[in-house]
Amino acid sequence: MPEIITKYPDIVLQILRESGAECGTGAAQKILTACPPERFCSLPTGEICVYGLNEIPQMTQISAGEIAQVVSAAPLPIFTSEAMLLAIATFAIGVVLGILLCKRRKIVRKGER
Repeated sequence: MPEIITKYPDIVLQILRESGAECGTGAAQKILTACPPERFCSLPTGEICVYGLNEIPQMTQISAGEIAQVVSAAPLPIFTSEAMLLAIATFAIGVVLGILLCKRRKIVRKGER
């Protein structure tokens, strides 16, 4: 029987309930006995345990190490919003410093004459 990881476990549980599953009702856990009762769903065809991201260490079928291995192998996006913000800030600081240095050179040159 599957364990599910989702960013929105409460929404998944609600969808399962609305689809006819018994979720969080204290239904008998025959296979997924380690599933927290509030995350357990029983269906006529089997059992499901729904975990949120912060509950990954509680899972029994997938370890946090296995998830980390897959995540670390995924290519990182080059242009994240943080990287773009850093690039823009660096450019802006460079422009301001350039303007200040040009003004300072003009003042020094005027004093030499």
